[in-house]
Amino acid sequence: MSSITLVNESCADQDVDAIVNAANRHLLAGGGICGVIFKKAGYEELGNACRMINTPLNDGDAIITPAFNMNNTKYIIHAVGPNFNVNKDAFDILYNAYYNSLLLLKDNCLHSISFPLISSGIFAGRLDDPIGVSCKNCIKAYKDFISNYDYDIKVILCAYSNAEYKRCCEVFEVDL
Repeated sequence: MSSITLVNESCADQDVDAIVNAANRHLLAGGGICGVIFKKAGYEELGNACRMINTPLNDGDAIITPAFNMNNTKYIIHAVGPNFNVNKDAFDILYNAYYNSLLLLKDNCLHSISFPLISSGIFAGRLDDPIGVSCKNCIKAYKDFISNYDYDIKVILCAYSNAEYKRCCEVFEVDL
């Protein structure tokens, strides 16, 4: 049976089949959760795998690599969220980053995934509620996926800070 849960933890620490990296279009090591994932997986190993992929990716795309040195997951799904500093109305693209990650999960016969709050940090631009927007898009992608496919998935949405977690709890109460 499919499920979606919210936790006040890092997505990089979850015991799942795939963790999601909030990636940039060139799949380079960055800050935030991207930097954490590269560090845990191994900069050299993950960097080499990412250099083998034809970039730049489009916003909303998702690709998969091995997790290399990470013991809690087998794969990393790199989802490119939109940069709301550049595209202020990229809500459909944010949804696609979540949904395409779920499709990749299914296409690789995987069943569990942990997400960060995609495009809620430096890519949030001047969104009034980047945490709520990202959380709502994750929930919508999950609901659409389980409606469209007879395939069990376990989704963990990870709100790292206490403030993020509090806001996501409010969204979960309304949207689930």
